[in-house]
Amino acid sequence: MYFRKLTDLRIYVKGYEPPVLIGDVLYIHTEEAKAKRVISKLYNIGGKPVIDLYYKCILSEQQGIENHMLAALQYSIKSYSNVFADYGNFHVLKLREIEKKMRRERHRMTAFVRFKHGRDSLYYSIIEPDFDVIPLIIDHFEGRYADQKWLIYDAKRKYGIYYDLNQTVFMYPTPGNQSSGTVDISLFEPEEELYQQLWKTYFKSTNISERKNLKLHLQHVPRRYWKYLVEKETGIHG
Repeated sequence: MYFRKLTDLRIYVKGYEPPVLIGDVLYIHTEEAKAKRVISKLYNIGGKPVIDLYYKCILSEQQGIENHMLAALQYSIKSYSNVFADYGNFHVLKLREIEKKMRRERHRMTAFVRFKHGRDSLYYSIIEPDFDVIPLIIDHFEGRYADQKWLIYDAKRKYGIYYDLNQTVFMYPTPGNQSSGTVDISLFEPEEELYQQLWKTYFKSTNISERKNLKLHLQHVPRRYWKYLVEKETGIHG
C-alpha cells in the first residue's frame, strides 16, 4: 500500500473476495523482507503486545479483520504514537474485541480439553474451537503434560499439534486420512472405556440434583463445549 501509494484499499483473503465492479484487483504474495519491515514497525510502535494483538487477530479468521488491522496501523503511524489503547477509535476497538474473544476461547480450550488414552501410550484430543487457537495453547499443554506424549487435533481446520516428550510440532494429515471429528474405538487402550465409565459414575454420584443451577452452569460451561467432556455423556447438567 505504501510502496504503491494507494489511498483507497480493501484487503480480502483469497477465495473470499467479492466481485469488483470499480477498481483493480491485486494479488499479493508474501515477501519475507517486506513482512519483516511491517513487523518491525509494529514492534517499534507498541512492542510485543501489539505483535501479539495482530497475531491473535489473524488467527481469529474473522471476515474483514485485515482492514481493521490496516486502519489501526495507519492511525498509529499518522499519530506518531501507540494508539492501541485508544478504545475511542473504532478500528482499535474492533481489534481489542477480537483479542478478548481469542483470550476467552484459549482459556476454554485449556480448561475443557479432555485427553483419551490411545495406542502406543499416546494421549489425544479432538477439538473444534470457534477460532484457530491451537498455536496459543501449546505452552499450556507443554507445561502441564510434559511427561507424556499427546496430540491435539483441530477437526474444523484439519491440523494439529503433537508433543513427543521433547518438542511440539505441527502436524497435517495426508489427503484421505483426515479426521471427521470422530475416533475409531480401536484406537483406545483396553482400559480407556473403563476409565471413562468410572469417571461418569463418579460424576453422577457426586452430583446434587437439588442444587442444580443450569443457568449458572451454562455461564461457565457453554453447551458447545459439552462434546469435549466425558461427564456430559451422563446427561447430568451440573
